[in-house]
Amino acid sequence: MAGPEIKAPALREYPVIPTLHPGAMAETKSFLANEKVQEEIGFPGTLPDDWHDRAIGKMGELLGKYRSLRVFMDACVHCGACSDKCHYFIGTSDPKNMPVARQDLMRSVYRRHFTLAGKLVPRLVGARELTREVLDEWYNYYYQCSECRRCSVFCPYGIDTAEVTMAAREILDTVGIGQKYTSEIIGKVHKIGNNLGLPGPALENTLEGLEEDVKEDTGVAVRYPLDVKGAEVLLVTPSADFFAEPHIESLIGYGKVFHAAGISWTLSSKASEAGNFGMFIGNYEQLRKIAMRVREAALDLGVKRIVVGECGHAWRVAYSFWNTLTGIGDGAHDPFAIQLQSQLDHRYRQPMHICELTWDLIQQGAISFDKEANDHRIITFHDSCNVARASRMGDMPGGQFVIPRAIIKAAANHYVEMAPGTTHEQTFCCGGGGGLLTDDLLDLRIKGALPRMETLTQVASGQGVNFMATICAICKAQFTKILPYYGFKMGMVGGVHQLVSTAIKLGDK
Repeated sequence: MAGPEIKAPALREYPVIPTLHPGAMAETKSFLANEKVQEEIGFPGTLPDDWHDRAIGKMGELLGKYRSLRVFMDACVHCGACSDKCHYFIGTSDPKNMPVARQDLMRSVYRRHFTLAGKLVPRLVGARELTREVLDEWYNYYYQCSECRRCSVFCPYGIDTAEVTMAAREILDTVGIGQKYTSEIIGKVHKIGNNLGLPGPALENTLEGLEEDVKEDTGVAVRYPLDVKGAEVLLVTPSADFFAEPHIESLIGYGKVFHAAGISWTLSSKASEAGNFGMFIGNYEQLRKIAMRVREAALDLGVKRIVVGECGHAWRVAYSFWNTLTGIGDGAHDPFAIQLQSQLDHRYRQPMHICELTWDLIQQGAISFDKEANDHRIITFHDSCNVARASRMGDMPGGQFVIPRAIIKAAANHYVEMAPGTTHEQTFCCGGGGGLLTDDLLDLRIKGALPRMETLTQVASGQGVNFMATICAICKAQFTKILPYYGFKMGMVGGVHQLVSTAIKLGDK
């Protein structure tokens, strides 16, 4: 029996705060991971008998380990500054999707078990017991948060809802309540090496096919190498780049950049995946285990530089976590980290984003463009959450905003900026990040995309924009699915290096 038809909410004439519809998303739940998958990645397969004590114990452990989490539990004054900043609240009207209300799902349990007032007079301070019903509510609404951190930009106390969400998800996994989508992807990375479960031979065949296609299209023999020892650059990119549209167009662009600049590079079958879903479930053990593949590949191949492709959360993990998790970027001090640091070329940023590399080459005059090749496109740029609010590029504050736009303008003649307050650090999420890019949450994803679709509609109808560039694999996948619900074509979204690929001038290098 088919489910109810999913429709996009109506675009708003003005960005007003929506009328509240309590419980509007109470029945929207992501599929649970099965027992085997949970156990394979180190969590209980089912809810254990002592789940309550385990959950409270884990919360206490996290509060002790991360001082910021305890501050976030205590600091909120319910001022409401964040209330209308979440795209999911805007799209769903469910008050529990207000960042403050979502935090309070955990904060109320925190008060009951970790504050004196909550233990003595729980009703007076909004404290509540962690019941099975509360646990289900956590699973429901903490998987209606994309960890985008937009609310934290507007919070006068800097409370980071993403960190609260990550903590709640880790507690849920600790008692055997895991999400099917994220847990299965983590399992695939450990077994096969990438999020999509692409085995080595399939990866190799894909790259060989790309070489043939590019040669046929351009007449130039651009290589897409795999496991080449002694290459200068190890490129780590999201696995969607290997087969899906429009992602693969950016991979083609990376190869053309390396070819035009005469830089030797390679992909790795061991670390073919840049994405790291350990961050989505808030588990640093998984974060490190997945990230260590990159260090191992870099040591095996003897590369001098590590470059990350167009993936928002992958760049956040690389920029913010790799140094302390793996020693890439002068962090860890174990023997293998020290060995890697002596191997890498520190004249370059380690790690480096592909946009940083391309922009450096443009400034040096090492690559050039036929901008007219992109004249069929009027382009705007969607700032991806994890790049915009959790990373940086280049040597300047705000480089993560400047550099991608500079590349677009170097490769194309027609660029339009979306409305102020919806880009840069205030950018709206695509609606599919944080482990929510699964069709069992399609209704939520469509509604969560509403604010971005409104600003895109403005520049499309008013200034003729027909292409939205972004540097995140999840954004690309989300928009290709969501755009038709709002009357746009799937092909309207693509990568920055898709534009580079179209316009770059190739020589025989």
